[in-house]
Amino acid sequence: MSTLPSFSPRRALGRTGFVATAVGIGDIADRSTPREVLVATLTRALDAGLNVIDTAPNYEEGLSEEVVGEALRGRREGVFLIDKVDVLDAPVGPQVAASLKRLGHAHVDLFVFHAVSELSAWEALAAPGGGLAQLGECVRAGQARFRGISSHHPEVLRRAVLSGLCDVVMFPLGPFVDARYVEDVLPLARSRGVGVVSFKTFGAGKLLGDTEGYGRPLESRPRGKVGSGGREDREAPLLPHLGVEECVRYTLTLDPDVMLMGMSHPNEQDAALAAAHAWRPLTPEALEDVRVRARRAIDGKGAVWWNPTAA
Repeated sequence: MSTLPSFSPRRALGRTGFVATAVGIGDIADRSTPREVLVATLTRALDAGLNVIDTAPNYEEGLSEEVVGEALRGRREGVFLIDKVDVLDAPVGPQVAASLKRLGHAHVDLFVFHAVSELSAWEALAAPGGGLAQLGECVRAGQARFRGISSHHPEVLRRAVLSGLCDVVMFPLGPFVDARYVEDVLPLARSRGVGVVSFKTFGAGKLLGDTEGYGRPLESRPRGKVGSGGREDREAPLLPHLGVEECVRYTLTLDPDVMLMGMSHPNEQDAALAAAHAWRPLTPEALEDVRVRARRAIDGKGAVWWNPTAA
């Protein structure tokens, strides 16, 4: 296992005042991996200087929160911890309390409502006495410092930023996303002092491999070529792919406050963090080239749920 490069805090995450590293640690839960390995992998990323962690109750049914909580014992200070409220139409207080219990910590820095991807859901959360008001009570009680949403809908995000009710918004940024995330939501958030945390750098894995997302095999996977030994050659990619480095370079060139990446295994950390540490901005021509190849790499790999319309 190689030594990871070191990362330093880069800039404030919106109006929170917290100075975050450019890269954050995304979902690290994987029940096929021993718990102690997950904790050690997360600790390794923290040792490299990464200071933003994202988790949620529904990431492996609470395992992610438990792993994050264990890894942060004795080193909670200086880490910006993000957790989620998964059930949008249920009382917020009990959900927050349950998450804090699984984490084993008294508070998190940011609670966001998870996957607020319909306008009706946003309107209910923003209404008087709705979820955001309830989450505000949790902030006043010291269970969180800030509030926000994650979303797969540009218009929901636009309304969230303009509402003044969200300190941070989380949304897709990467080589294959709806252009409105980049051209509208991102500059609007910056202009209003709302922090931006991005995800989908690798398109749920679709850009890197032959998957419908998050490791699920394609239902109608093309067959490989038959080699001289009469066996199917599965070494070569069967569909167009992008590389880790160009996905990371593309997203960092867009310049979110924090780019989250899932890093459940040391080899994933090695590739992703080496690319981030060596990052140099792409030219407009190079950005367009990556976008064109991303469209080819994602074609035929199932629903692109983070785009309400085709990009």
